[in-house]
Amino acid sequence: FLYWQFEVNRMNKVILVTGANSGIGLALCERLLSVDTEGLQLCLACRNMRRAEAAHSALLTSHPKAQVALLQVDTSSISSVISAAQEVKKRYDRLDYLYLNAGIMPNPRFDVNAFFKGLFSRNVITMFATGEGILTQQDGVTPDGLQEVFMTNLFGHFLFVRELEPMLCRAGRTSQLVWTSSSNAHRSAFSLEDIQHKKGTQPYSSSKYASDLLSLTLNTHYNKQGLYSSVICPGFVMTNLTYNILPSFPAFLWTLFTPIFWLIRMFTNTFTLTPYNGAEVLFWLFKQKPESLDPYAKYHSLTSGLGNNYTQPRKMDIDLETSESLYEKLLQLEREVRKKLKDEQKESPP
Repeated sequence: FLYWQFEVNRMNKVILVTGANSGIGLALCERLLSVDTEGLQLCLACRNMRRAEAAHSALLTSHPKAQVALLQVDTSSISSVISAAQEVKKRYDRLDYLYLNAGIMPNPRFDVNAFFKGLFSRNVITMFATGEGILTQQDGVTPDGLQEVFMTNLFGHFLFVRELEPMLCRAGRTSQLVWTSSSNAHRSAFSLEDIQHKKGTQPYSSSKYASDLLSLTLNTHYNKQGLYSSVICPGFVMTNLTYNILPSFPAFLWTLFTPIFWLIRMFTNTFTLTPYNGAEVLFWLFKQKPESLDPYAKYHSLTSGLGNNYTQPRKMDIDLETSESLYEKLLQLEREVRKKLKDEQKESPP
């Protein structure tokens, strides 16, 4: 009876993953289907549909019986997020897991001087593990007039959650949000007076720290309704985001650096290196009861020097007061963008 009950509970879990066409998002989908191809309804929510279709085809080739659907969503666009959410409501009656994984680090600049200075300091491992002090970015502005990194990494996902709230908050059931954050999320990069990070040079770090804060306050407001939020760090993974740090760097040189990265992994467990390893914590969270998770912890994918994967929680440098203040600012911004969108729809001809 207990086995039958467990199987019933697992059946037809609806899982949506943003940024699922590559990297740890795609690796998570592969790992989920490797253990359950018939009891899951998997939705790949991607901006680039050509890449999404390629990922979809690859998953179905290895798992022919899997239920895998595609959804177009660009989290940098308000209208795209709202349209995608409406489509999700048409397709499904609920969401069990929402992995908020899509993200960008546009035009990253590599500070060579800071890098070589860091090589000969006691912080060399931290520098490699988090990119602290050696990466800055040039942000852009979306057609909606919002900062691109803020909108793509944080606010677009926030709107998505708000739109899907009726599907995520259901009596007698639990749902889980999982935010892909980073060890590069630093309090020093974030300001409540500039939540979009218009004035700084670390929009990526700011957006990831904001996601840490937001996750905490979402638990405060939604746990009683059955919705739980968690934050993860995949570790240092070799993905397109990583390669874009040095866009002019020849691909073969990254290959030459691989033995160095493997050597560094002997001294730090944060060098997960592969998307499969980086997705360890995402897969681990799928198997946990959300009520048992610590809202103040960031869950990390870690890999030992011998290549063994495991998950470990680490306390985040966050506080409830700041997270609540951010939440109020996001709600205010949501009201503003919805009003603007409504006004534009009134002015546009039928």
